[in-house]
Amino acid sequence: MGNLNRSPSLARAGSAPLTAGLALGGRLKEIALLFRDQGRRLYLVGGAVRDIFRGQSPKDWDLATDALPAEIPEMFRGLKVRAKVIPTGIKHGTVTLHYRGGEYEITTFRSESAYLDGRHPESVRFTKSIEEDLSRRDFTMNSIALSLPGGELVDPYGGLEDIKKNLIRCVGNPLDRFGEDGLRPLRALRFAAQLGYQVESATLEAVRPSLAVTAKVSKERVRDELDKIIASRRPSLAFRPMEETGLLELLAPELSACRGIEQKGYHRFDVLDHSLLACDYAAEKGYPQEVRLAALLHDIGKPEVRQKDEQGIWTFYQHEKHSARMARDLMTRLRYPNAQIEKVCRLIGCHMFHYDDSWSAGAVRRFIIRVGEENLEDIYRLRRADTYGMAGKEGAAEDLVNLISRVDKALAESRALSLKDLAISGSDLIEAGIKPGRHMGIILKELLETVVDDPASNTRETLLNIALKFNGKYQIHP
Repeated sequence: MGNLNRSPSLARAGSAPLTAGLALGGRLKEIALLFRDQGRRLYLVGGAVRDIFRGQSPKDWDLATDALPAEIPEMFRGLKVRAKVIPTGIKHGTVTLHYRGGEYEITTFRSESAYLDGRHPESVRFTKSIEEDLSRRDFTMNSIALSLPGGELVDPYGGLEDIKKNLIRCVGNPLDRFGEDGLRPLRALRFAAQLGYQVESATLEAVRPSLAVTAKVSKERVRDELDKIIASRRPSLAFRPMEETGLLELLAPELSACRGIEQKGYHRFDVLDHSLLACDYAAEKGYPQEVRLAALLHDIGKPEVRQKDEQGIWTFYQHEKHSARMARDLMTRLRYPNAQIEKVCRLIGCHMFHYDDSWSAGAVRRFIIRVGEENLEDIYRLRRADTYGMAGKEGAAEDLVNLISRVDKALAESRALSLKDLAISGSDLIEAGIKPGRHMGIILKELLETVVDDPASNTRETLLNIALKFNGKYQIHP
């Protein structure tokens, strides 16, 4: 294929990112020349090569070599530049090289034994062939190598052609690949959402027979893939084939159960399609991950609570509470961080608000307290996504615009929205003769309610008088 900087094939496929990478202080080229001078071969492999041929800048630099893991540290010993080799995956032949500010994962050519746990090979065998190393990889688009420093193409499985076709296809028999590693089916659909590619039919058909292997994968690894799907530009490109293949029912049965749950009013879609549209909208708008998760899960409680009213119309009373509880169970099961769970469930639990101009100033402040000032922008975003999911188009936003204006005005007038914002504290009440305990807690809550309705009452003297009245007294003497 020739030198990377001169190759017409690479230029057509998008070689500029790699050329830039080589020019960045020449780090990658320096490493390649060092291996060559030691009589060793070095190849750029994996996602970096795929990204290059897609015209994208690689995010990670994965390298493959015929050098044994124990030999690699010796190559960099005594150099006058900053270099450190860390045995990050020495059992499987992988070391991480930190070289002049760059990080490179280097793995010895290998073949693998059986995957008895559905995720990891029982053992690996080092080989001298890059072709044999590529044969163990998951998809053809990830099974391309470029020799370094020359840039010759090694593509035994037609990965470059599949990239041109926007196609995700397993290397060899997809049942074998998915039987080795149960995460691969989910990775295939994640790539579909991230890249906008189609999954080749035989590869997609192999997902359902492999579900028992996928079920063995750790919840943390499943969560990581789901997070990448939700972070993609169009998550439904993964979730729809997940439903078709049974992956959705396996990994998120609460969401799968939303299929066929018809809705009323302005809703054109069942609960699952509505939720996927809402999630796609949140992704398209670049909303934070918590908003995307909330958009996806905000209605999963509807199948559990739906009932028909006297007119035969389906109702979903208090579905937001059930949805928040079920989202908490799902996210906990998938080992999401507690802070993220709390944020998503808060948004879901608060998403059913019905603002109109009859709301009093106190009602607006209670809305702020219920949602949390730090969550206001995200609850607005969730409402926009929810509205979009009703009909697949943006709806009228006048009520939301008016609510936002009222909220901004309320915040400008007063930020006394919690007990810590009151002009008095529990210590002040004790000093005034009120005994600590449950009774004091009730009094403090009543004081907050007073201030929410009338921010002007948030003065020490006024609140002490009110507190003493609640405590059975009628006045205080300064």
